[in-house]
Amino acid sequence: MIKLLAKSIREYKKASLITPLLVSLEVVMECVIPFVIAELVNQIKAGCELDVIVRYGLVLTVMAGLSLLFGALAGSTCATASCGLAKNLRKDMFYNIQGFSFENIDKFSTSSLVTRLTTDVTNVQMAYMMIIRLAIRCPLMLIFAFVMAFVMGGTMATIFLVVAPLLAFGLILIIRKVTPMFKRVFKKYDNLNNSVQENVKGMRVVKSYVREDFEKEKFNAASEDVRRDFTKAERILAFNGPIMQFCLYAVMVFVLSYGSYTIITTRGLDLDVGQFSALLTYSFMILSSLMMFSMVFVMITMSTESAKRIVEILSEKSSLTDPAHPVYEVKDGSIDFDNVSFKYSKKAKKFALADINLHIRSGETIGIIGGTGSSKSTLIQLISRLYDATEGEVKVGGLDVREYDLEALRNQVAVVLQKNILFSGTIKDNLRWGNLEATDEEMQHACKLACADEFIERFPDKYDTYIEQGGANVSGGQKQRLCIARALLKKPKILIMDDSTSAVDTKTDAMIRAAMRQYIPETTKIIIAQRISSVQDADRIIVMDNGKINAIGTHEQLLKDNDIYREVYTSQNKAGDNDESAGC
Repeated sequence: MIKLLAKSIREYKKASLITPLLVSLEVVMECVIPFVIAELVNQIKAGCELDVIVRYGLVLTVMAGLSLLFGALAGSTCATASCGLAKNLRKDMFYNIQGFSFENIDKFSTSSLVTRLTTDVTNVQMAYMMIIRLAIRCPLMLIFAFVMAFVMGGTMATIFLVVAPLLAFGLILIIRKVTPMFKRVFKKYDNLNNSVQENVKGMRVVKSYVREDFEKEKFNAASEDVRRDFTKAERILAFNGPIMQFCLYAVMVFVLSYGSYTIITTRGLDLDVGQFSALLTYSFMILSSLMMFSMVFVMITMSTESAKRIVEILSEKSSLTDPAHPVYEVKDGSIDFDNVSFKYSKKAKKFALADINLHIRSGETIGIIGGTGSSKSTLIQLISRLYDATEGEVKVGGLDVREYDLEALRNQVAVVLQKNILFSGTIKDNLRWGNLEATDEEMQHACKLACADEFIERFPDKYDTYIEQGGANVSGGQKQRLCIARALLKKPKILIMDDSTSAVDTKTDAMIRAAMRQYIPETTKIIIAQRISSVQDADRIIVMDNGKINAIGTHEQLLKDNDIYREVYTSQNKAGDNDESAGC
């Protein structure tokens, strides 16, 4: 885990190495200062001249200045290193997520990924900052102060050998108790973020059904769950302070009483005033170092679970990989399914697709129809390798899709998915997702084919109109048409439309299909639809039922021979007739 996280330090390695060095120099200065002060006190007690006091004063000033300088520089380099690590971790995680297949993404919820990229990275950043600064400072300070305390106080310093193990024992008990609590609480953070994400994304639905109170209660429950676990953990961690304070004051009482007694009874022979003042200072250093050390352990304890969650993302490998010698050119748009079966998980008992044998010629228009859950979308996702077939082969252009370079394959297979997504930016920005080099004329032509130009021209800024996140400022039908235009700009050999005209009227749907037949005749077109009218003029229509191909044929053939198709057609036509009657 540490090795994998350390790879994200990269260009901040120098700052990470300089920080402990500067901290070490700061500690040396701080530990030597009390010794010099003790010498000054003894000199004053012996009746030294003013020039001796001035000389010691100058030495102390320089040492204090150097300590301040080293501390400030250490703080700066520490901030650079820890913030840089956080930046690289987020970048590495995000880049790795971009390479995930759908199978990988299915393992992690969106809310969990957001928590890992934000809260978990912040926890690791804080822990790293403490590791390269406080985790270096505290042990060094502890060692130096222990040594100097024994030098100045002799046997009296043995009190620290009694206190330190007691503090360590208390700290270990606290850490063992809170570690499982933090493990649970970060999973609950995922649930909290999931509640927020669902609510914001579905705000229109929430308001339509007047479910604000329900959503508030759901959020409060998730928030209360996080609060409850954090409160338990914080209550246990709170014992850290009283334990430290008790040990601190116990040592102070012992040093003050026993030290004063030694000075008085031995008349300064075993312990003089200068040594006593230095011993007090070193006592504070030792105990404050132990206290800071406990804070470091607490932060590391909290961040360990966050680090594990980050490593889960960084170590996740895409289930889809390019072959050793990939093919970069797709010959044509022909598609073959040879004895293909597929299930989403290896543990799944039932196949989502079973025994699929299908052969599509390049340039054909294929319609796919079937009931909800018949695996229509699953079928087309295998073509562009969003998933790999569990059994059998899926071929494009005569070659198994697993033989192609993944990017090259997907550039030739354009998919307009069921859930149409637009990104924040202008219409042009969104269209250029299909082709970065597309000219204004090419974009306008694609929009005409998709019947999107009619509403774009009505916008004041036309193609420079800004699209809000998720396409919130355009209608469902407008969003679909822009997504179709975006796919057409790829000039693919295969165009897959997964129920992507469901939000447009039948007239516009027919115009889009007619335009595609005329302008991209060589492109293989696969149209998944719920409406018979969207696929009835296809070269062939596939009827899906329960993950299997029930029938293949033309509109006329299926009306005559296939019960499922005939039933859907009849029900839709009756619905249409009823609508017309109602309208009259």
